[in-house]
Amino acid sequence: MSLSLAAPVALAPRHGAAALRRRLVLVLAGLVALGLLAGLVTGSQGFAPLATWAEAQAWWRADGSPLADQAALILGQIRAPRTLGAALVGALLGLAGALAQGLFRNPLADPYLLGSAAGAGLAVVLVLAAATLAGSAISLATAAWLERVGLVAAAFIGAWLGIGLTLLLARGAEQSLRLLLAGVVLGVLLGAVSDLITTMAPDALRGKQAFMLGSTSFVGWQGCTLMALGLAALLALATARARVLDALTLGEDSARSLGLALGRERLWLVLALAGATGLAVSQVGLVSFVGLVAPHLVRRHAPGAHAWLLGASALMGAVLLLTADVLSRALIAPQELPVGVLTAVIGGVYLFVLLRRRAALP
Repeated sequence: MSLSLAAPVALAPRHGAAALRRRLVLVLAGLVALGLLAGLVTGSQGFAPLATWAEAQAWWRADGSPLADQAALILGQIRAPRTLGAALVGALLGLAGALAQGLFRNPLADPYLLGSAAGAGLAVVLVLAAATLAGSAISLATAAWLERVGLVAAAFIGAWLGIGLTLLLARGAEQSLRLLLAGVVLGVLLGAVSDLITTMAPDALRGKQAFMLGSTSFVGWQGCTLMALGLAALLALATARARVLDALTLGEDSARSLGLALGRERLWLVLALAGATGLAVSQVGLVSFVGLVAPHLVRRHAPGAHAWLLGASALMGAVLLLTADVLSRALIAPQELPVGVLTAVIGGVYLFVLLRRRAALP
């Protein structure tokens, strides 16, 4: 596979490269802090720092007034978990993107290539269709509970099942090309089944569309806790195997000559990729381009080995999704844009500019 969009990696002096990486970490950490603050002051009326300051003061006094109760609800239970959730989902997608591009040695590899998106989408459609079709057979309250609570679990399980079927179809993770083709084939098949179900149960189509566009509106503290724990565990798992990704850049034969058990190590990396995409998709639906673009940006500004790239891509993904989430709430307030639409526009423009610059090179 060719590295058609990879940024040229300059062999910078070691001290210069380390300084670039430290600078990028500081810049990204600052942008995450600014993004979290901007998320807290952006609500249904758009960017409103003065109103938020008044609400925060009322919440701090906790005097039992209606304004204090309203501030506790808006800031503590809606904006804070939503903003933190957007950062965590972006970090998970950035990590998954770096893993996918390292595994397939292709900078165009996307975290959803292995069937996770199609599996999660099909599972969500099944739950929506079941809630719609069973509404007359069971109580409306049960159908509503099934639709509301079952979507997160269904998306998570569906993402894992999609990747599990891909591994089964590819007969393991030994051959990266076979794994990639299996993921593409399975994505097409599961997408077709999903379309067939929505044809039979058209009421599920609106829910499916919302899932495909992505939204951070329903992320709560429980979801944030789950994603934070998952991100810490998956980042540790992936970083411990970063040398496998470094060896794969030399080619599979060279990696085997170093004594690496490629089949087993690649399976661990695929499981880390499945965990990151499954957690992200289950909480906010499908958000495109973050996982694809985040590793590109890190390699372009501060290239390094995969032990660095994995963590930095997670941080870059957090910045990208935080920015898109704030813009989605502020641009046409009090209306709200689907965050997945903004990430697609931003990511598409970035890749287009990158293609033009690469095409202009001699």
